[in-house]
Formats: sequence, structure tokens, C-alpha cells
Amino acid sequence: MSKSWYIVHTYSGHEAKAKQSLLERARNFGSEEEFEEILIPEENVVEIVKGEKRTSKRKFFPGYILVRMNLTDETWHIVKDTPKVTGFVGGGERPTPIDDDEVARMTAQMKEGASKPKPKISFEEGESVRVISGPFANFSGFIDEVLPEKEKVRVMVQVFGRATPVMLDYMNVEKA
Repeated sequence: MSKSWYIVHTYSGHEAKAKQSLLERARNFGSEEEFEEILIPEENVVEIVKGEKRTSKRKFFPGYILVRMNLTDETWHIVKDTPKVTGFVGGGERPTPIDDDEVARMTAQMKEGASKPKPKISFEEGESVRVISGPFANFSGFIDEVLPEKEKVRVMVQVFGRATPVMLDYMNVEKA
């Protein structure tokens, strides 16, 4: 039989422990060759904490892992009885496999996120913000335009009583 991707539901926040437990159980039952890959879909995000840039990981689907495996009665029970796992996603007697193309898109997004982390905060036009660094530090204003692909915002700040547009990186502003 060929191996397929399945979505497995876990306790939220325990995806890594569920992955480790599943690998150990497969090894204990001598079925590790039935499990090809276990994936926790996540990406890197950048946030500012106390004025410092910090990169962290954000899960695409909290509480879910992807497992590429050969589905048999034995492997089904190995997964179902794993600690921190609540079961497969998909109704009926047998879980439904997901497309390899869908998993390929997720892994491409994960690789892109690893090389170019996304900002954790998103901004909207009209939103009030405060500039936290650069020549306009401590100025307040509102967002006139958002350029998500460049991770920049155009902020209208008051300089000498006039609204002046200033182009800033996401990292230079915070929500007011």
C-alpha cells in the first residue's frame, strides 16, 4: 500500500509531545516503517517585545498534526491510542487522506516563513498607531495606507500642526 497524509487532532499546545509519543509508540510496536513523516505545520513570525525584535513560531492549525502513513488497523490503533491525540479528522469508519498537493503548499509556506518571517501584528487603514523608533519616535497618528507585501505602513503624523505622511516599517509602529 502507498502512504497517504492524514490530519490527526491533538490537544492544543501539545502537538510536539503528541508527535514524539506517536513516534515512540510506532517504534515500540515495530511499525516505524509504516509512518513516513509527522509534520507540525508552523511558520516563523516576528514580534516586538519590550522594544526588541523576537522571532517565534506560530502554528497554522493549532491542535493538529499531519501524518504520512500506511493506514492499517494496527497503525490506526497506534495513532488513536497515543497520549495527547484525540483522533483522526474525517468522518466514518476510516479517516479521509488529504491531497499531496495541499501538503506541498503547506510545506512551501513553512519554508518561506523560515527564510522570511512574517510580522505577528497586522494593521488596517484608519487605525491609530504610535511610532516607537526612528526620527518620529513618540509621535502618534493614524494609518493612511498598508503595504503588507513590503511590511510597511504610511502613517499620517502631526508635524507643526499639519498632517504629514511618513512611510514606516511594521517594526517601527505599535497599535495605540
